[in-house]
Amino acid sequence: MELRELLQRRRMVRSFDATPVDPEWLDALCAESLLAPSAGNSAGVRLYTLSRALVPDFFNAATDETWRQRSRRAAGLARCGAVVVVTSRPGDYTARYGEPDKASSGLDDIASWPLPYWHTDAAMVTMALLLLIEEGGWHATLWGNFRRGGDVLTLVGARDEELFCSVLIGRGDGHDVPSTSLARKVPPRRDRVRRVG
Repeated sequence: MELRELLQRRRMVRSFDATPVDPEWLDALCAESLLAPSAGNSAGVRLYTLSRALVPDFFNAATDETWRQRSRRAAGLARCGAVVVVTSRPGDYTARYGEPDKASSGLDDIASWPLPYWHTDAAMVTMALLLLIEEGGWHATLWGNFRRGGDVLTLVGARDEELFCSVLIGRGDGHDVPSTSLARKVPPRRDRVRRVG
């Protein structure tokens, strides 16, 4: 499958049929996604895979009972076949940029980064993972890190890391609740490309 086709097909799916994802396949896919660019080859992104059996533990960590009761998507999301938790290690970046070949950058102090590339690298790995999942014939959605991130990090045993997001993976059951964001009027893609000069 060509990259353009993958980009056109890839959609966030938020209702799954509880089919388990093969853990060996998922681990290999996650390793492939780490081929994404890494600032200074800092290698500061980590991926934690949770099998179908651990999905309830993930939702207990990532949500609360109030959200689970009122969310129109809770049941469908909770039927995902696996979860990948994506984290980054800012200390790996400051250490790398303190090494002799990068020291002149002045980025050995976390406060000196105008843009925290550990988030950029995590985003690149996540996009690579989403495309690889699509190529593999599975579906996924991105679960943003908006609340209870500390509980998710504790669940996976992450240390000295920041939670970037989680990716829920499975087979869509056809009962997806469309995002209200899709109804927003946005400028066409070509209008968001600006040629300079």
